[in-house]
Amino acid sequence: MSRRWTVTFLLALASACRRDVTPSPPQAGPTAMTTDDASLLAQYATVKLSTDTTVLTPDERKMIPLLIDAAREMNAPFWMETYGDRDSLMKHVSGADARQLVDINYGPWNRLANNAPFVPEIGAKPAGANFYPAGMTKEEFDSAAATSKARGDSLKSLYTMVRRDADGRLVAIPYAKMFAKSHAAAAQKLLAAARLAKDPGLKTYLTARAAALRTDDYQPSDFAWMAMKDNTLDIVIGPVETYEDELFGYKAAHEGIVLVKDKAWSERLARYTKLLPALQKGLPVADAYKRDPVGNASDLNAYDVLYYAGQANTGAKTIAINLPNDEVVQQKAGARRLELKNAMRAKFDVILVPIAKTLIADDQQQFINFDAFFENVMFHEVAHGLGVKNTISGKGTVRAALKERGGSLEEGKADILGLHMVQALNAQGELGKEDIRANYVTFLASLFRSMRFSAADAHGRANIAAFNFLQRLGAFARDSATGRYRVDFGKFRSASDSLAATILKFQGDGDYDGVGQFQQSYGVVGPQAQADLARLSALKIPVDVIFDQGAP
Repeated sequence: MSRRWTVTFLLALASACRRDVTPSPPQAGPTAMTTDDASLLAQYATVKLSTDTTVLTPDERKMIPLLIDAAREMNAPFWMETYGDRDSLMKHVSGADARQLVDINYGPWNRLANNAPFVPEIGAKPAGANFYPAGMTKEEFDSAAATSKARGDSLKSLYTMVRRDADGRLVAIPYAKMFAKSHAAAAQKLLAAARLAKDPGLKTYLTARAAALRTDDYQPSDFAWMAMKDNTLDIVIGPVETYEDELFGYKAAHEGIVLVKDKAWSERLARYTKLLPALQKGLPVADAYKRDPVGNASDLNAYDVLYYAGQANTGAKTIAINLPNDEVVQQKAGARRLELKNAMRAKFDVILVPIAKTLIADDQQQFINFDAFFENVMFHEVAHGLGVKNTISGKGTVRAALKERGGSLEEGKADILGLHMVQALNAQGELGKEDIRANYVTFLASLFRSMRFSAADAHGRANIAAFNFLQRLGAFARDSATGRYRVDFGKFRSASDSLAATILKFQGDGDYDGVGQFQQSYGVVGPQAQADLARLSALKIPVDVIFDQGAP
């Protein structure tokens, strides 16, 4: 690289960093939240995040605040990715409740209501959030990306923000440069925690992840994360999921999650990973759509969460994790499924049980239980590793072929394949004497829970589509006299297998247009279901949770 080119590039980069970084703030003066807006806070139940720290060593207890500090540094990058400058927005919002709602949503759009704006003078949320410059079209991006492979790779990279240079050309700014201050602060905390870590695997991972934040090369740290097995503390940190980019699905958003492994629960779950190859072979679809190998190093563990930040802390909070997303790492080292049992238990108790009491038939209430909910969620995460990661049609990876439509379809796949796995394991006697009917009825109740996240959420879109698909095939029916739903156990299995096969085929074919038609056909909440969801709101059943979190 010539020195002249380097100087020119750096000048363009500096100009790009100054331009199109944040949407124009609202023009009105400070505005107090209206009565209707204030009611939005009632959608959330506050949950205390805690765990038993007596199982930790003194050094591990010292590591917790360092890991939380590192995770907290992910908030600023995520604010920039999803909206722009937080402080500029807050100048136009007054009142403690209003400001809390902005912080919950990391912006002025209500994530539990299809991203409807709740701050005056704010328009619709851009499909590309703030990853791309205002006014950029898909056609303009595609044209710029086609000028050369190197330029296309940088513009499409998971780890770049797209801006305009002084001449108006689209340029890619690496996250390591764009978010250098936050990344450096987080890396410093990770290295301080690494110095306290006695587990070699954890020490290696924290050190590698700190390096990744400085270089945007995350693959070595993903392999290091998969290699560590005996750690008690854990942290997911950095740009991870691509849900926030609804324009292309190219850009990973920042998040941080601090975890404490429950080793007793994890030992109980470990045996299921050995069954993955057989489960892959038994998927209800043609062999071509299940040809990818399942990593032998995949594992399944239970954790308590101590802290959420960035994307993980906005909208509907995650209760389980399947990572890494890198297809190369998954095929060589497998994936890790993390079941977040304290967050999961909270959602079951304060949300799912009240929903079931309202919308599930009286004679099927007996089938609502936490074990079934835990299994359904657990195998959802395991199911992310099944099927194919690369299209069978020569269109590259599934993620690249399906672009922004791939995220919700992948969540739908995991939901329905998770249920398929429960069915298969139950038939094999691997789940003891548990009644499979509990998984079906609890799954239906949980569809209502997730549908309330709205179509703005990838999981919400997936569950809306699943609800409509299964209902049309007679898997359950609504009693008009009682307004409650009853599962048809005989039809539920065949309907769920049909949905699984449909989704797996879309992914294997890389059928972008077909997924769009599927989402149009099944991705809208019908009038009757909408009325039933409104009943839940009228009863003040929370939609999701916010966390009272930090050091225990």
